[in-house]
Amino acid sequence: MGIKSIEKYDPRLFRAICHRGLHDEASTENGLDAFRKAIDKGLAFELDIHLTKDGELLVCHDDDLLRTTGKAGIIEELTLAEIKENYRLLDGEIVPSFQEVLDLNQERMPIVVELKVHDGNYKPLAKKAVEVLKQIKNPKTITLISFDPRALLAARKSPFTRGILIYEKRTDIFFTARFFDYLDVQDVLVDHEKTKKWRAKGKPINVWTIESKPQLEKVKGYVDMITFQHLDPDDVIKTLEE
Repeated sequence: MGIKSIEKYDPRLFRAICHRGLHDEASTENGLDAFRKAIDKGLAFELDIHLTKDGELLVCHDDDLLRTTGKAGIIEELTLAEIKENYRLLDGEIVPSFQEVLDLNQERMPIVVELKVHDGNYKPLAKKAVEVLKQIKNPKTITLISFDPRALLAARKSPFTRGILIYEKRTDIFFTARFFDYLDVQDVLVDHEKTKKWRAKGKPINVWTIESKPQLEKVKGYVDMITFQHLDPDDVIKTLEE
């Protein structure tokens, strides 16, 4: 299916997107080692950013650092320096700042940046993200996503494409889709009437998070991008090509 305005996107986004980097038992999610593995394999990757107490951007999925470091701590209640001094990922790597990931990547691979809103901080979070991303020379190498449409709307003057995340329990968010470039839907929503109507208009669909071959088979033919984990990237690429 042809995608309208496809020139806005880095074509590598339509191959496969590593969820929180190419992580495994040896490399913790959202860590530099996981991102390095994705870059080395020539794969786009997704990450999550939070705003620290002192207004810096930290890469981590959860608000609480416990799951990926073994030590509790709410990111938004800690400064970047406190996190750097007191926390390490389970693989021994640092908990990276967003800038450290950008420095590692050097625009070699596209990055899908999820804005993780905490206690309604969507405006300062989006503002800081756009500020940090001013250094990006090729805007196609960055795309922004969020479950909170307000965060994406706050970044509307940036040069980056934006995708709204939608999950099964919040299908009401579909009504905001017209403000954004693409849909980023949970796998159970790929055959939802509104998802299909969106794609029929030539607008892209990304799906998350595919981590088994049955899931991969189910979304085949419904989507243009696939965010995956715990799968062979070649299987994901093959599915998209077919």
